[in-house]
Amino acid sequence: MGIVEILKGRLKVPGEVEIGYIEGDGIGAEVIPQAIRVVDRAVELTYEDKSIEWVELKAGKKALKERGSLLPEETIERIAELKVALKGPLETPVGSGHRSLNVALRKTLDLYANVRPVQYYGAPTPFEYADKVDFIIFRENTEDVYSGIEWKAWSEGAGKVREFLRREFGIEVREDSGIGVKPISKFATQRLMRKALQWAVEKGRKRVTVMHKGNIMKFTEGAFREWAYEVAEREFSEFVSIGERKPGKILVDDRIADNMFQQIIIRPWEYDVIVTPNLNGDYISDAAAALVGGVGMAAGLNVGDTVALAEPVHGTAPDIAGKRIANPSAAILSGALLLEYIGWSKGAELIRKALRETISAGKVTADLSKGGKALSTEEFTAEVIKAMEVLG
Repeated sequence: MGIVEILKGRLKVPGEVEIGYIEGDGIGAEVIPQAIRVVDRAVELTYEDKSIEWVELKAGKKALKERGSLLPEETIERIAELKVALKGPLETPVGSGHRSLNVALRKTLDLYANVRPVQYYGAPTPFEYADKVDFIIFRENTEDVYSGIEWKAWSEGAGKVREFLRREFGIEVREDSGIGVKPISKFATQRLMRKALQWAVEKGRKRVTVMHKGNIMKFTEGAFREWAYEVAEREFSEFVSIGERKPGKILVDDRIADNMFQQIIIRPWEYDVIVTPNLNGDYISDAAAALVGGVGMAAGLNVGDTVALAEPVHGTAPDIAGKRIANPSAAILSGALLLEYIGWSKGAELIRKALRETISAGKVTADLSKGGKALSTEEFTAEVIKAMEVLG
């Protein structure tokens, strides 16, 4: 067995590779093992000389119980060493308690690009154009509101910030205000845009659209737009056309954030790669997932320069945890993303085809059954594996 290496900016993946996994909290302990079952079988069916050894890493409640820490340093170090991992959802309290472990992992490992493909797999949806949805969102993963820079209303820190704004800039902020800061840097913006354009070139995508609210926030989101264009013009000029379609070129353009929400509903077929600051990306990712059946179908890949961490977009769903009814599709698709990332694309494609066959045949978990017969998490996984064996 070996681990993934980075040589001259490219992945070197041994035929027998170690990949980390974190079960996570809530339904994570149910869906991640099922995703692993599917990934392993897909690899068996598509390659004679490849296999995965899964290495369990601890985080969340399981880590707290066994290691005394929600996010042990050894877990972070091991992910950095292995360079690829699959993670289940980790619980984040709302309004109090510890900050998001998901965010901590992304920031500590510098996983600056949150990559979320949105595609239709046959899930029930009221959206008329669901079968025409096939785009991918590149969301900046370290700045904007994810910086977590804020001060509580009436706190000493908030008072100091209000006084500074009043004294230095003549800006009055109400005393009962919580205050937050959203930094957006040229550095973080341009490395995200670079990653998105590299993906578009390698995958043969036709359009890259920058989503922003630069008409109002001119020096943060407006700058995001300008800095993104700079990368396209300076580093990808042979591949792109700015603002107008040209044969053989990737169209690079932009949309105001609120209009972008309308665009993915009324003409989703026009969009291909969407590049956004953090908060915009958070919103539009879930909205896009709703078009094709909900976050139970949404996969994600957090990518940096050396590490990739795949994870389903959904949360821990404590209300259904332990009931064996959770939909493992998002976890399975995240596993497929990880296979694609390491270059084992045949296995990834087999998984996606089998998932589409299974769901289109009405073999679904409770969230997609609409009152009909529902399969358990394990039963659904077994059906996906059966479909892979027929297709493979």
